[in-house]
Amino acid sequence: MIPRHIGPSTKEANQMLEQVGCSSLEKLIKDSLPKEILSLSGDKNSLSEIEFLKYAKHIGSKNEVWRNFIGQGYYQSFLPTVIQKNILSNPSWYTAYTPYQAEISQGRLEALFNFQTMVTELTGMDICNASLLDEATAAAEAISMAWNIARQKKHNVFIDKFIFAQSLAVIKTRSKTLGIKLIIDDVKNVNNYDEDFFAVLVQNPNSKGEVNNLQNLKTSFKDKNTLLLLGVDLLSLNLLNSPSKCEADIVFGTTQRFGLALGFGGPHSAFISCKGQHKRQLPGRLIGLSKDKFGNPALRMALQTREQHIRREKATSNICTSQVLLAVLSSMYAVYHGPKGLKNIATNIHTKTKQLASQITKLNYTINNTYFFDTLNISVTEEDQKNIKIHLTKHKVNFYFPTNTQVQISIDELITEKEMEEIYHIFAKESFANGRGEKLMFDQKHLPVSKEYKQILLNTITKNWDWSNELQRTDLVLQQKVFNSHHSETKMMRYIKLLEKKDLALNQSMIPLGSCTMKLTSATSLEPMMWPEWSNLHPFAPLNQAAGYLQMIKELKTMLCELTGLDACSVQPNSGAQGEFAGLLTIAAYHKKNKHSDKNICLVPQSAHGTNPASANMAGMKVVIINCDDKGNIDVNDLKTKAEKYKNTLAALMITYPSTHGVFEESIIEICKIIHDNGGQIYLDGANMNALIGISKPALWPIDICHLNLHKTFSIPHGGGGPGVGPILVRKHLQSFLPSHPVHNPNVYDEDFVEDFVEDCFEDCFKNCVSASPWGSASILTISWAYLLMLGFEGVKKSTKIAILNANYMAKKLSKHFTILYTGKNNFVAHECIIDCRDFPEKYNVNIEDIAKRLMDYGFHSPTMAWPVPGTLMIEPTESESKEEMDKFIEALSNIKIEIKKQPELLKNSPHTLSEVTKDKWNYTYSRSQAAYPLAWVRENKFWPSVGRVDQAYGDKNLICSCPLVESFKE
Repeated sequence: MIPRHIGPSTKEANQMLEQVGCSSLEKLIKDSLPKEILSLSGDKNSLSEIEFLKYAKHIGSKNEVWRNFIGQGYYQSFLPTVIQKNILSNPSWYTAYTPYQAEISQGRLEALFNFQTMVTELTGMDICNASLLDEATAAAEAISMAWNIARQKKHNVFIDKFIFAQSLAVIKTRSKTLGIKLIIDDVKNVNNYDEDFFAVLVQNPNSKGEVNNLQNLKTSFKDKNTLLLLGVDLLSLNLLNSPSKCEADIVFGTTQRFGLALGFGGPHSAFISCKGQHKRQLPGRLIGLSKDKFGNPALRMALQTREQHIRREKATSNICTSQVLLAVLSSMYAVYHGPKGLKNIATNIHTKTKQLASQITKLNYTINNTYFFDTLNISVTEEDQKNIKIHLTKHKVNFYFPTNTQVQISIDELITEKEMEEIYHIFAKESFANGRGEKLMFDQKHLPVSKEYKQILLNTITKNWDWSNELQRTDLVLQQKVFNSHHSETKMMRYIKLLEKKDLALNQSMIPLGSCTMKLTSATSLEPMMWPEWSNLHPFAPLNQAAGYLQMIKELKTMLCELTGLDACSVQPNSGAQGEFAGLLTIAAYHKKNKHSDKNICLVPQSAHGTNPASANMAGMKVVIINCDDKGNIDVNDLKTKAEKYKNTLAALMITYPSTHGVFEESIIEICKIIHDNGGQIYLDGANMNALIGISKPALWPIDICHLNLHKTFSIPHGGGGPGVGPILVRKHLQSFLPSHPVHNPNVYDEDFVEDFVEDCFEDCFKNCVSASPWGSASILTISWAYLLMLGFEGVKKSTKIAILNANYMAKKLSKHFTILYTGKNNFVAHECIIDCRDFPEKYNVNIEDIAKRLMDYGFHSPTMAWPVPGTLMIEPTESESKEEMDKFIEALSNIKIEIKKQPELLKNSPHTLSEVTKDKWNYTYSRSQAAYPLAWVRENKFWPSVGRVDQAYGDKNLICSCPLVESFKE
């Protein structure tokens, strides 16, 4: 796998080494890194691609794929194959980056626009974000959002006790650091409390499956300013009245039922939709409609000033990575099925559930629901439950058991009549055994549905379970053209292709975004997660059914610990920002255990990623900024002064290494000592670990905790802005404070098997829970597992060395035309470099945005713009890019520098679209060929931006975040 993953050949690597003035890779590493931190990881044999696939199949076979009716926010679903093949298995979609460069991202921007439209239509709200990490995180974000809307003047929130356990756990984690008090009770009792609530949160349908009539709930609140927050089942809203009808202010949920696999917990796209007046408090990405320079419609990311990369500790949220790829898949699910198809799916689920309710009632069981959509809560005796579990084992079926005297069943879109018969049999057996029902006269082992059961179905009366009129949806939804046009496979395939052609991804050219590590994701590493043995496990299934998953996770954690030198790992955080939050909570819990609850100061360098101060603020810490010196390094004197000043309250230092300036700072050992001498912990942001893995173990510096970005360093694809995974690794003294979970405690799984969730375990088990699933986005952990197994540690070490070589080669070549802003030891950079363009506006009347847009004409995505230093471009090639590709990019930038001096209007008018270049009139002083084909090799693989330069200001001033109705297309 090593030569498949690494771009430069041995010959090319030697040529590049000669260019940078080193005789070998080993010399480059010694000349670049401080010698005190060099420590090579041991050997670990690699597997070939064929060997890995066999091994993954072997480990996967240890997972027992039972039929799941557990529910609780997770349901089996079917992703139409046309979507799987053309998006999930297509690098044009899964290798793209967050759509900051709108002109070359119109395809996925449209898919996300459809996602927002889908959610706003079904919820009846005005605006929706373009996905969040999971439903539990969305619930916590909704409360934080409501608190900010209330200007943080009130601190009490009422939560209906029938919320999903995982959502409550994450809410508790988030609320305790913000000083928010939770009152948890039946929502029917909300007005019995004297507390002044800033919000009331209700799940509907709730964790028991009950559908509540909430139309008069908000009007009953004592304080009319109290906000109503609703957690919803999006699929049910095809039949149920929209949350807007009960005056909800904020609505949250997940689109997991829209074609997304269970995957032992994820990844799944979540959402928040809300009233338009709250748009500036909405967390996460927001896609808006604007126009390009020709006045044509163009999509872009809107209202970015809300986000962490700009507002830092004052941001509405620390959300950075979301779940774009999953949001695209679920939006396409809605496009393919359309409003009629979605309603049919929801109706089938509801009808089957009503049939089952009638049949079970006839067997003299009590259904505890008055109204339901897909879930039945059934009273049984303890003996009944015990025997039902025995029958379930024989049938390889999972139900949910809220208490010792309840059974709960959630029906999904895949339910068959044969499965209905099996469920009926399980209850009928117990009913007959206890003298409650008639003896069965047919064989349960029939493969087709038996004649007797068909007769039972004919005699089943479901009208007793019909909803009241107030609950039923009567308005039409999803009437936009896009949801009513692509229902044949041919049309769907072509629509996906139409969008695909508008986006630039890694299968077109390199994406040199600094601090983003846009490396190869091998096709082989993506295979296992789509196999049934990995994709069809429910995260709350008994763990003896998940032996393969547990072994895979344990192997991955062991390898990550070996590479960092740290002692323990949690894979629960499903993004780097969530890893930061979880890590800081771990540090806070450690200080509290040691009776140092007053330690709340978090030192953050001024060059840090925006998520760092935002995460520290979320964790209840006070951010103190550390200055950087003229060379971009941490000002050690300023650090020492502030560490000593806050010695009694110092919680942690958050540091990125190599620095966000792309340099190996010489003083890292001294920095760690200063913090430890003053009672703080060292938190390492692992964003730049692609320059360290295999050649340095941070635990030896020593740091105390770090997060890794598996979607950067360990090859999970970026997916257009997610999914990601941000596991945290800790030294021994922090291990007992790692995130837990109310259903399965991931920190003891290899010792204890927890078979059934018991409701009363909230207080003991929610500790620092940050994700809906015990192991976060578990299914995509297989990608990083594959990456490490196929590369082996030798391959990992070589990848790191080549990443450093590629960056230094590019820096050396570009230094002939641009100033490299920061360099480290021996004038080398780490794995990325920054070119200084700060004087360009005054000197040439050209800015970095102009350079970024002109690069599109050459077929390249821009480097990272204006970060970490305004007026600069940060370039990271990764180890996967060949010398040939880097040379093209270097030539493109070098040629642009010539254009800047000679013909800057080439940049000012860029990017140039096909429609513009082929117009009859050409009003520019340069030729069409100069505009579209600035270098000869551009013709070989020309990429055309689908729109002209997008008007950013217009889009924010005229905010439109959902598709127009079909009537607007009439001529």
